[in-house]
Amino acid sequence: MRIFTAGIVTETNTFSPLPTGRADFDIIQLADLDKEGGRTDAAVDAIRQKAAEGGHEFVFSFSAFAQPAGLTVRNVYEQMRDEILNDLKAALPVDIVLLPLHGAMVAEGYDDCEEDMVSRVRQVVGSDVVIGVELDLHCHLSEQLVENADLVVIYKEYPHTDIALRAAELFDLAVATAKGEIKPTMALFDCRMIGIYMTPFEPMRSFVNEMSKAEGKDGVLSLSLAHGFPWGDVPHCGARMLAITDNDAAQAAHVAQTFGRKFFDLRERVSFKPLSLDEALEKALSLQTHPVVIADQADNAGGGAPSDSTFVLKALLERKITNAALAMMYDPGVVQLAKAAGVGARLSIRLGGKMGVTSGDPLDLEVKVVGIVDAMTQRWPQLEKDLVMECGDSVALEVEGITVIVNSKRTQVFSPDVFTNFGLNVSKKRLLVVKSIQHFYAGFEPVASEIIYMAAQGAVAPVMTDIPFERVDLNKYPWVDDPFAR
Repeated sequence: MRIFTAGIVTETNTFSPLPTGRADFDIIQLADLDKEGGRTDAAVDAIRQKAAEGGHEFVFSFSAFAQPAGLTVRNVYEQMRDEILNDLKAALPVDIVLLPLHGAMVAEGYDDCEEDMVSRVRQVVGSDVVIGVELDLHCHLSEQLVENADLVVIYKEYPHTDIALRAAELFDLAVATAKGEIKPTMALFDCRMIGIYMTPFEPMRSFVNEMSKAEGKDGVLSLSLAHGFPWGDVPHCGARMLAITDNDAAQAAHVAQTFGRKFFDLRERVSFKPLSLDEALEKALSLQTHPVVIADQADNAGGGAPSDSTFVLKALLERKITNAALAMMYDPGVVQLAKAAGVGARLSIRLGGKMGVTSGDPLDLEVKVVGIVDAMTQRWPQLEKDLVMECGDSVALEVEGITVIVNSKRTQVFSPDVFTNFGLNVSKKRLLVVKSIQHFYAGFEPVASEIIYMAAQGAVAPVMTDIPFERVDLNKYPWVDDPFAR
């Protein structure tokens, strides 16, 4: 079979002050996949490998990834979309189109870029070609996207350690569909919830396991929970349950509703309740074991935040906390100054607080440069092969007993590499503050004595009722305890 693959992946925080332009996208071409040490994409790699194993023809356009930020510039999205559509037209005829996307991309004039993309792909290929879509679980899942696709498979894990596994699942279902072995029927159920749901912890762990256990039985082909992306102010923001059955639309609707209501019944237990900045620091300082890892969730670049907020560092300095480390502050100007001065230099710098009101005020500090790493990378732990994430040129600065990692390519913290790359022994640090919501977890859980989730100020408010929605129907939990009763 002839299988066409392409993707545009980004997550849009409509409250972020940072626009997403063409230069923000890393583009992966076929040559990158063939090049030793070249850029890779977990989903595309999995699809390509499955195609080779099955003797299928793999036709690749490109895959584009941008760090989450604000609205994508309209002509940037349209140009990339049209490049993919033109490549698809040139590749016809094809049997299958597989699209590793995100599901929460918003551009100027487009509330749902993935919905638009899939609709236009359907117009190109017609009704007989199988279209399969892989999405991040932080997606805005619409009825129109589901109607235009034959298959939608969503990550099950948060942190997202199963990207390649879900791509392989999508591939197998798509091939079976093209061969006529199955006839997928999909149904959505609106869970009437907005929140953050961590899958390593109960009861989410058992709920995800129950979904997996039901797949492959009684005609159920696949189950996915779209958690939703809370910082996207679009009308269909929120959690939705998706069921795919084999040629049984009524069963798909029943299974989606059954699992969706099970999830809703867990709403109080699965909804995340982080501590305030003061509460988080007080708890961390009360613990006798180390290192304690504190997640600065509100300044998570992976949710579209600038990653240059100063609220937490200011609090650490005011409390005179020492033997601590914080990563990563996005400040290319400071990185440039520190690199020019070199390791061992003492500098007066103005750090952070540059990207908007959610970043706080800049901090005027006397620092010592204790480390420089050019083109730094960090691992993102996966169930299959770990991913390598770029951090840009990065420096370690020492200020009053606190080591601050500053980077030049905005990204969140995925693993202790951001500290150990500079020779820091994380096990000997009292506190490790990481700018991330949950993707740090797989890397830090093995070394942390305790993990504390913190809701400081920032562009990615972890408390749902603090998000200044204007377009979302808030007849949902936690604004309404039981919206189904209305």
